[in-house]
Amino acid sequence: MSDYMELADELTKALNLTVAPVAIRFVERDGEDVAEMDSPVSAGCQFWERGAQKTVLTGTRHHANCAVGIHTHNLADAPDSQSSELMEVLAAMKGLDYVRDEEVAAIPVRQQSSKSVLYEPLSQATEQPDVVMLFAHSAQSLVLSEALHRVDGQVPPAMGRPACAVVPQVSNTGLSAMSLGCCGARVYLDALTDDIALWGLAGDKLEQYVSEIKIMSAGNEILTKFHDLRRQDIEAGKLPTVQDSLARLG
Repeated sequence: MSDYMELADELTKALNLTVAPVAIRFVERDGEDVAEMDSPVSAGCQFWERGAQKTVLTGTRHHANCAVGIHTHNLADAPDSQSSELMEVLAAMKGLDYVRDEEVAAIPVRQQSSKSVLYEPLSQATEQPDVVMLFAHSAQSLVLSEALHRVDGQVPPAMGRPACAVVPQVSNTGLSAMSLGCCGARVYLDALTDDIALWGLAGDKLEQYVSEIKIMSAGNEILTKFHDLRRQDIEAGKLPTVQDSLARLG
């Protein structure tokens, strides 16, 4: 059984994360709160931010303000209003030419329907997550793209609207993915600042991912120093060989 506290610690240290990794798990329990919610959410993606702080078990009713999220997550027992709300929001987006019919059809939807979604800090997880969500800036994303490529055998896709589609993308394919978010998520999530992207990691590969992330993080740190010293020397008028620059690492 994986030690998720240790994996969370290793992830956080290797990537210098400022937001704790979030474990997302689809379950068949009733959607009762494990930790009482302070206020309703405007969109389901806000549970990622709350899940970085405490454990929250959500049912469809907790996602009621987010027709798109209920759709992408294929949550059971959706209210009758959900379908009409979804059609209305899509119609508004189509009116702006923000989405087109073929793009709507291509949005990932989780293949299996579930009653509830559990969000919790990865460090507190006791069962394998379906998806692990990370908030990462560009340098951290560089390490992630290199490490996840090694495990998955392909470069993780960079997804756009809607941000919540990254969860079914990972859940359906078993492969990691990055999301640049969407304009809604960038309003609803305080942690999703202009320099941050979202990363969804397949829970069943987490140990492999963490192992490669640690390797790539250490390699990037050393090579960054190498290139920094090499730039300093060349801009100072020197003509160092690669061996000269390697020797400067000490």
